[in-house]
Amino acid sequence: MATPELHLATAFVSDGEHRITETREPNPSLSVRFVLARGASSVAWAVRTDVKPEIASELDELAASEPVHSDDNWQAPPKHAERYEELLAMDFAEVDSGPLFEFPAELAAPDGIVEIRSERELATNFHGWVHGEISDGRAPVMAVVEAGAPVSICFCARRARGSAEAGVDTAERFRKRGYAVRTIAAWALALRARKMTPLYSTSWSNDASLAVARKLGLVTYGSTWTMT
Repeated sequence: MATPELHLATAFVSDGEHRITETREPNPSLSVRFVLARGASSVAWAVRTDVKPEIASELDELAASEPVHSDDNWQAPPKHAERYEELLAMDFAEVDSGPLFEFPAELAAPDGIVEIRSERELATNFHGWVHGEISDGRAPVMAVVEAGAPVSICFCARRARGSAEAGVDTAERFRKRGYAVRTIAAWALALRARKMTPLYSTSWSNDASLAVARKLGLVTYGSTWTMT
């Protein structure tokens, strides 16, 4: 069962004291300063390790008193949102929020999907992939292939030992054909075959991603509120 705690453990490496040390990616980053994940029965949070101790301590106290979601009002802002912003106010501060999804128990296997095992196979339509990235944590990479080249892919955006968050990309001229739905379904099934839990998250402002979640029948189990 997916929980806010599982989401944070999948997305971030922490020190066990609600402190983010890096993201779980082949090329880790430290962009998020504070993240709050709320579900129907629990709340989880983490603060970037370089946030001043006195600020981090107050963030901990406030986050620990956040109520869980009620009545499926997943878009409701955190109780202490204004105070979080005051504590972390900076000219370049940015707030984002969005739903957390888990996959339904029954998921139909799509036809015509292949697993990509080499970054060279992605070179035609996807740039920026470096040698070893797939084996270092992006696998499994599932794809729709046309004319011998992948045109839509789903991969592990962030991955922990027993779970992973989906990352999706479709070459521009192949979008709006339903390819993303097929690759994500195949990726989720591939993870389950590896005894791992597939997860999906997005932003409330990402209409295309939300539409994909609806088509897949994904189930909302929580929401995130982050400051970078």
